[in-house]
Amino acid sequence: MVVFFGKVLKINLTDRTSRTEELDQETLRKFVGGSALGAKILYDEVPAGADPLGPDNKLIYTVGPITGTNAPCASRLNITTKSPLTGAIGNSLSGGHFPVEMKKTGYDAIVIEGKADEPVYVLIKEDKVDIRNAKKYWGLNTQDTQNYIKEDLNDLSLRISCIGPAGENISLMACIMNEARAAGRKGVGAVMGSKNLKAIVVRGDKEVPVVDPDRFQAAIREVLKNLKESDLVYPVFTHTGTVLAVDGTSALGVMPVNNFRDTGVVDYSKTLGTKAYAQYDQTKNPCYRCPMSCTQVRMARGGRYAGISTEGPEFETIYSMGSVLGVDDPELVIAADRLCDELGIDTMSSGVAIAMAMELYEEGILTETDGLELSFGNGDIVLPLLKMMAYREGFAEIFADGTRRAAERLGEKAKYYAMEVKGLELPAYDVRGLKAHGLNYATSFTGADHNRGYAFQEVFGIPVPHAVERLDIKGKGELTKFNQDFAGLYDILTMCEFPVQTALPHVAQKIGAELLSASTGLEFTEEDAWQLGERLNNICRMFNIREGFSRKDDTLPRRLMEEPIKEGLSQGERISQEDLDYMLDEYYKARGWDEEGIPTPEKLRELGIEDTIDAIPVTV
Repeated sequence: MVVFFGKVLKINLTDRTSRTEELDQETLRKFVGGSALGAKILYDEVPAGADPLGPDNKLIYTVGPITGTNAPCASRLNITTKSPLTGAIGNSLSGGHFPVEMKKTGYDAIVIEGKADEPVYVLIKEDKVDIRNAKKYWGLNTQDTQNYIKEDLNDLSLRISCIGPAGENISLMACIMNEARAAGRKGVGAVMGSKNLKAIVVRGDKEVPVVDPDRFQAAIREVLKNLKESDLVYPVFTHTGTVLAVDGTSALGVMPVNNFRDTGVVDYSKTLGTKAYAQYDQTKNPCYRCPMSCTQVRMARGGRYAGISTEGPEFETIYSMGSVLGVDDPELVIAADRLCDELGIDTMSSGVAIAMAMELYEEGILTETDGLELSFGNGDIVLPLLKMMAYREGFAEIFADGTRRAAERLGEKAKYYAMEVKGLELPAYDVRGLKAHGLNYATSFTGADHNRGYAFQEVFGIPVPHAVERLDIKGKGELTKFNQDFAGLYDILTMCEFPVQTALPHVAQKIGAELLSASTGLEFTEEDAWQLGERLNNICRMFNIREGFSRKDDTLPRRLMEEPIKEGLSQGERISQEDLDYMLDEYYKARGWDEEGIPTPEKLRELGIEDTIDAIPVTV
């Protein structure tokens, strides 16, 4: 017996209609849900060369087969679109409670098509789909939008995914918020804004099916057992959240400082690490059925930011609003995190954009700043700049679309200071000291993305599939493939990758196969489960190739390739072009791609996605 919702809700904003489509068994078997289902729909339905901000692009919400069950850490949402920030496939993740509520509406995917002629929101409730006027909410921040819609509909149990001013003003760094959880990266909020869509509102009443409850519960028991036995999860991570990575990366000398110019020179673990943030802890706000409850709610207690609270700030935000700006004020980071959530702007891309602006100002390349002193360490300008970028005001409009476009507008000299890959700003790891992590940034189908293939072996020293030396380039091609396929599997299920990578990596294939088989009734071996992640990475690669991407785009910022880290445990490290070429050759070989990084027809047939072969460039 196979039990699966297997339904896709398609909403056309242009003519304000909706329809339901059934997924066939072959599609369910090959792509299942989550990020793979989103990628499949995008590849099939968005034409090559489509304008990411045009009506031909689609905004695709997908959940997985275990979303909404009693599986722990499984309340995850994938939003897939053609990224306006990169031009590549964009895949953004979010947790919280919206994913479960969406699943309970009975849909595995919600596809937004076309463009409304005025601001609207979508209400999905009790088998009804309404497209309603949203003029009264246009201009509101994300928190007020959610509160007022719930009040107007007289239903506080609704779950809402929405944009703020950044999305409305089509900042290519705009994110989508549900409660205080962000689908933060790749400009997904700009796509939503371009469609005049303010929010998607859901309330579900369906029970999520599980074919074999006993087998499913046995897999869950194994998950919980391994979480309990972990030396990192409950003893540390539950109490600190992701801020613990500030301490770890600082110790390794890879916490980026001053736009990656001064990594290792300053130790921010004392001012922005776990001990520094412990004094601001208020409570926790876990995702649905998450036993780890890593989300710490913190509140600034004194000075100009007193009383401002936020869910976090997470490690990436502590980097992007802290160390990469030369800022060591934990309360400012709390305030900046809260403001980004309200504006609906990605903390990572916006922070790195500010860091670039600071260095350009110090180098004399950027001279018009509306009177703001943009020097590193000047935290006073952070909140004003965030607002200016979200509203496209003053000189900050230059940076509202990310660092790559800012560099294009400011000239050749500015390009050196843009810390991005494929247009996506770097996350919070100086990969000169983490070679596999760097290779992942270079090759990830979304650009510089730690969620696509996190090198937990290098960061946490976890010896799965084997122990590695973080500064060695050898073997990193195979390792990066492993990590990316690993991430792909759990983004398909969907299940939060962090607990799996830190506590369950040695049984990840087994548990993944069991959860898939028991929940869907489609039998998956461990090899079948792992191939899901590989298939995801290949279809996304083919989407990008169809859009004109090639080996030349699998690269890193010049600074990381030319400048060695100045001080610390990673002093002297860089990833030269020669090093990167070595790792790329190894990676392409491990993937079964040719030397230009193009999947071979044989590999595509092996994975059952031979319908993408026609996207392979014709060489003369």
